[in-house]
Amino acid sequence: MTNYENEYFEGERILYGAENVNLNEVTFGHGELPLKEVKNITLTKSIFKWKYPLWYDKNVKVRNTTFETMSRSGIWYTKNISIKDSALQAPKLFRSASDIELDSVHFSDAEETMWTCKNIKVTNSQINGDYFGKDSENIYLDNVSIIGNYALDGAKNIEVHNSTFVSKDAFWNCDNVVIYDSTIDGEYLAWNTTNIKFINCTIESDQGLSYIDHLEIKNSKLIH
Repeated sequence: MTNYENEYFEGERILYGAENVNLNEVTFGHGELPLKEVKNITLTKSIFKWKYPLWYDKNVKVRNTTFETMSRSGIWYTKNISIKDSALQAPKLFRSASDIELDSVHFSDAEETMWTCKNIKVTNSQINGDYFGKDSENIYLDNVSIIGNYALDGAKNIEVHNSTFVSKDAFWNCDNVVIYDSTIDGEYLAWNTTNIKFINCTIESDQGLSYIDHLEIKNSKLIH
C-alpha cells in the first residue's frame, strides 16, 4: 500500500494507473485527469481543484473531501465508488458510472449530474441542480432533498423514502418508481411514466400525473 499525506500535486494524469493507494489531506491543483484508471484507492480530507479527477477507476473510497467548482465532469466511467461527508460543488459530476454509494454529501451544483449511471444509493444528502439522474437505473434514495427541475428524467427502477423534491417535471419518462413518506412539489409531475406508486406522500402539482400507465396513490395527499 502506497501512502501520500499532506501533498500537493499538479499536472495531467499525475497519478495515472495507481493501485492500492491511500491519500490523506492531499490537494490536486491544475491538471486534468489526475487519478485516471486507478484501482483500490482511498481519499480522506482531500481537495480536487481541476477537471476530470476520477475517470475509468475501480474501487474508490472518498471521505471528507471537496470537489471544487472546476472539478467538473469529475467521476465518469468509474465502478464501485463510495463518498461520505463530502462537498460536491462541480456540475456534471457523475456520468456512465456504476455501483455508487453516497452518504451525507451536498451537491451545490448538480446540473446534468448522475446521467446514464447504474446501481445508485444516496442517503442523508442534499442535491441542488437541474437534470439530476437522467437515464439512470436501479436507484435508492433515503432522506434526500432534491431541489432542481427535471429530476430523474428517463430513469428506471427507483425506490424513494423520506425525501423531498422541489422539481418541475420530475419523474418524466420513467419505469418502475415507488415513493414512500415523501413530499413532491412541482409542476407537470411524472408525465409519460409507467408503473409509479406514491405511498404516504404529499403531492403538490399543477397538471401533474398525466399520460401514466399504471398509477397508484395510497394514503397520500394530492394538493392542487
